[in-house]
Amino acid sequence: MEFFDVMENRSSIRKYTDEPLTKEEIRCIAEAGLKAPTATNKQEIHISVIHKDDPVQAKIQKDLNPEASVNFYYDAPVTFYLSAMDEFGWSDIDAGIAVENMHLAAKALGLGSVILGCMKKVVNGKKKEEYDKLLCIPEGYSYRIAIAVGHADIEKVPHIIDYDRDVTIK
Repeated sequence: MEFFDVMENRSSIRKYTDEPLTKEEIRCIAEAGLKAPTATNKQEIHISVIHKDDPVQAKIQKDLNPEASVNFYYDAPVTFYLSAMDEFGWSDIDAGIAVENMHLAAKALGLGSVILGCMKKVVNGKKKEEYDKLLCIPEGYSYRIAIAVGHADIEKVPHIIDYDRDVTIK
């Protein structure tokens, strides 16, 4: 898929089939995140790949909202958790750039994805040390953002851009 086709046709997918991702798909998506530009070329992003049947997914769900009828990762086969250095002021932005690379890579591979930010208070909250261990987050790093990826089980029309509202050219 050509780059502009990928951008034009991407959308956030919140329903997935049970088909697992291949090791090659996982590798390609992780590499897309790690190839993202970072401030001062720090390259401080770390990615933890968690499969949907890993108990950490259920634990996060329970701590996030045990009453929710839909889980935070929408039953995607894989969730990629991005963490970055605590003592680097640009880590949130770098993680955002990396996760967008991953989102576009997933689309280019014919997969669906949704970027997740909802569990940041849980993963970096009172149980941070426990979650750091469960998610294999390196010492001196903190969770920043995640992305759920899988084979889409729905079609979703990408949002329409309103250039008159969203773009100013001087």
